[in-house]
Amino acid sequence: MKVTLRYFASLREAIGTGSETVETSAATLGALRDELIAQGGAHAEALGRGRMVRAALNQTMSDESAMLSEGAEIGFFPPVTGG
Repeated sequence: MKVTLRYFASLREAIGTGSETVETSAATLGALRDELIAQGGAHAEALGRGRMVRAALNQTMSDESAMLSEGAEIGFFPPVTGG
């Protein structure tokens, strides 16, 4: 299935793009993240399991068990703080 990925803040800088459309066989957000990590390079560095990364599915913050569907939009965010 095709999904759109959006990267924010330091993740966008590390990966080198703000968005991309990818073909995936992943069923969940966690499986998609693992697919991206397996690509190596910037994706592995930015999204690696040792990194704190939040994800949104169709603009709703979700955990890694959230199920993907054709045409879904996934946003990846680094941890943020505010004051």
